[in-house]
Amino acid sequence: MNYCPECGGDMAHVWETRRYVCKSCGLSVTHQELFELRQRARELRVKLESDEEGQRTDRKEYLKWWLGKKK
Repeated sequence: MNYCPECGGDMAHVWETRRYVCKSCGLSVTHQELFELRQRARELRVKLESDEEGQRTDRKEYLKWWLGKKK
């Protein structure tokens, strides 16, 4: 099932225009544009996940440092 990269709604393929159209927000894209939008979304998600992991690591290191200084 195709989903809209903008709103997450269902996308329908219109054979006459060879485009995908979102039933919710009306986004209209070609197959190539849809592929590129999803690729960019994946790359952004991976970047955000790595940033979150880095923040968790920083918090753990700070907590370890803070608790170690209390002796």
